[in-house]
Amino acid sequence: MILEQVEAAEGHVSAEEIFQRIRIRYPNLNISTVYRTLELLKDLALVTETDMGDGRVRFHVMDKGRHHHLICLICGQVLDLGEAEFKPLSDLLATRYGFRADLHHLAIFGRCKSCE
Repeated sequence: MILEQVEAAEGHVSAEEIFQRIRIRYPNLNISTVYRTLELLKDLALVTETDMGDGRVRFHVMDKGRHHHLICLICGQVLDLGEAEFKPLSDLLATRYGFRADLHHLAIFGRCKSCE
């Protein structure tokens, strides 16, 4: 049920949002079960998590593709970026530092063009 809720979400969804949706049908569900299951799904590489800067970690199904986010600190606008945008950085870190970076789902905070 938890994976179904992540898959059904339009974008990213928090554990709290998943809990509220499932609890309608299953009122005995515990929020800790949602957190533990999301952790397991993450370990199995079925979902990915991102801190979108609002105090909650949000989840996204891996099958929907890997991407990154530019988040405006002023207006809150979120722009999605493809994974290819970070390939040069990943290559640089590997060649220069021998460091294999996990750049699969990042949120980068700053100011959008309108707010700048």
